[in-house]
Amino acid sequence: MIANKPVIAITHGDMNGISYEVILKTFAEPRVYEDFIPVIYGSSKAAAYHRKQLDIQGVNLNIINSVQEAGPKKINLINCTDDDIKVDLGRSTPEAGKAAFAALEKVVEDMKSGLIDAVVTGPINKKNIQSEQFHFPGHTEFFEEHLGEGQKSLMLLVNDVMRVAVVTGHIPVKDIAATLTKELIIEKMKILNASLKRDFTIIRPRIAVLGLNPHAGDEGLIGTEEEMIRAALKEAEKEGILCFGPYPADGFFGSGSFNRFDGILAMYHDQGLIPFKTASMDQGVNFTAGLPVIRTSPAHGTAYDLAGKNEASEESFRQAVFMAFDILRHRKQNAEIAANPLKVEEKRGSKIA
Repeated sequence: MIANKPVIAITHGDMNGISYEVILKTFAEPRVYEDFIPVIYGSSKAAAYHRKQLDIQGVNLNIINSVQEAGPKKINLINCTDDDIKVDLGRSTPEAGKAAFAALEKVVEDMKSGLIDAVVTGPINKKNIQSEQFHFPGHTEFFEEHLGEGQKSLMLLVNDVMRVAVVTGHIPVKDIAATLTKELIIEKMKILNASLKRDFTIIRPRIAVLGLNPHAGDEGLIGTEEEMIRAALKEAEKEGILCFGPYPADGFFGSGSFNRFDGILAMYHDQGLIPFKTASMDQGVNFTAGLPVIRTSPAHGTAYDLAGKNEASEESFRQAVFMAFDILRHRKQNAEIAANPLKVEEKRGSKIA
């Protein structure tokens, strides 16, 4: 918190993709950051290169050495890379991977020190970032290990019409059935239920759970994993979670049944993300639920094919920024209620009066 405003960090992701384009386009509108202080963790050289390449006007960067120097009503940037770094538009390079990790490393350090209130991550290339320090299939697992404080995370995709979580994330399809267990499904359901309450202020969330097999197993004719899913649902219901299913995924999304639920728990990555991104590729947000820290990101990747062409939409990134701020506000409100519920009720009563 600086000047009574929260600090939202932004990591620059892969500098050879569209990350800088969506970041700069978003903050070209000063009203976006009226209520918080943005701090980009990246490269002033790379940012300047993209700004010139794309001819983006109205973006003046305030180069700082630490978060404490960040100023309100400014687009602050901390250099996390060498000055001689090279931008190679549309290409995956080891240099870009190192620069992406350097930003993440610095953000983790500052978040552990309590200097950052939330982080929005630019898209990375999951291959070129790999090293001895980064050996994760994605951001979700990275933040869980470094900032989870022993808590488990959940990949949650959010747009205007649905919130989709996945039991198994970035793993090969051949490993999905063997990875699924009743305990894992219950664990993810609990995280989803708690996040819907804490982060999205839904008092009694309704959660739809998808089956694994086509037709949700068709009563055992196409697989028996649904028996395990049903057992997980029964146990979760005993703990007060409003969960329903398992539903056949194709009919569930095709019929529009998702409109009746606050959250959806899919069994694997593509089962949930294909319909999600089909409905909302440009506006969807990826939120890492279940952790004490707040991390969001746009739902798209590096999009090398669009790099430097000024054709990328910044809408998903902008929504990720807004969601990080909204969740931060919701958590603060919930903490105030938990700390002094009577005082909150008195305030509400006085407003009604």
